[in-house]
Amino acid sequence: MRVEIWSDIACPWCYIGKARFEKGLAAFAHRDGVEVVHRSFELDPHRAKGDTGPVLEMLAEKYGRTLDEAKAMEAHVASNAHAEGLEYLTDGRDHGNTFDIHRLLHLAKERGRQDALLDLAYRANFAEERSVFDGETLIALAVEAGLDETEARAVLADDTAYADAVRDDEREAAELGANGVPFFVLDRRYGISGGQPAEVFTQALEQAWQGRALQPVAAAAPDAEACGPDGCEVPPRG
Repeated sequence: MRVEIWSDIACPWCYIGKARFEKGLAAFAHRDGVEVVHRSFELDPHRAKGDTGPVLEMLAEKYGRTLDEAKAMEAHVASNAHAEGLEYLTDGRDHGNTFDIHRLLHLAKERGRQDALLDLAYRANFAEERSVFDGETLIALAVEAGLDETEARAVLADDTAYADAVRDDEREAAELGANGVPFFVLDRRYGISGGQPAEVFTQALEQAWQGRALQPVAAAAPDAEACGPDGCEVPPRG
């Protein structure tokens, strides 16, 4: 069985959702028969390359909140991350265009190192003071993931390298009706939106494996957070 996951490095619920999915997969009896493929989805595809800025200021502007309210929003996400055993910085992070990261992830997929690079990029972006929007940081992450430095540099130097692969993923997401991430597709028969609890993923995997008529698991957990082009799920004021 193949599970495809559309996500973006800039999406905190993708970071959390990946951890929850992996816990759900670990509890699935047939986990060794599951192939996981990560696909590209840009939350801010029109942002110019090199145009980066602090996350807190971006959140305050996007949602019309004060900086203190933006900090509270980040604290809410951090509490969810910590519950999954993930580190999460609520301050000092930046935000920018993720196209180059997705292109490198496609190279990593061809070399069998996609999951390793994805984990390193998430950790750098959300848990460490390392900007994934800096070319040298991306090269360092690629090397840490086991990619050849010369090959990784060649990809970043050529804006067309794997560009079609990224756009194909995004076009496919639109065709499948995904307008936010994380978005999980099981054997092209069943979609799950948002960073659902681990047990929801286990249930979905079991049902898909058995081939029964499926009901949308997402409907059983309507509050699962996700990120889309207009932003991420945020707690209400007060």
